[in-house]
Amino acid sequence: MNGINSVSLALQSVLASLEDAKAENIIPIDLRGKSVIADHMIIASGRSHRHVAAVADQLLRALKESGHGNNAKIEGLSGGDWVLIDTGDIIIHIFRPEVREFYNLEKMWQAPELDGETVH
Repeated sequence: MNGINSVSLALQSVLASLEDAKAENIIPIDLRGKSVIADHMIIASGRSHRHVAAVADQLLRALKESGHGNNAKIEGLSGGDWVLIDTGDIIIHIFRPEVREFYNLEKMWQAPELDGETVH
């Protein structure tokens, strides 16, 4: 399987897992051509510390079962305010709503390009 199909399958797996775990306000952002850090970013919310951790835990299991999470890097799982999961091609942020609103990553990454320059 080529890299594009693999990333597409991983993206579908991530979105399905987030929906299954009842994550809220799921926003996928295509980063191709905007940044070299990843091809896709997904931002989602959990209702509480416990829900954020449960959504992240379920997502990690789904990624490993589908073969896409074996080398994933995880930050913030123990705190439950904001969990970051980096699979290499996809970066997933799961926030409590107040934390998400404070950082407002969607606005930063969906901002229009300035003067034709790519935002990195």
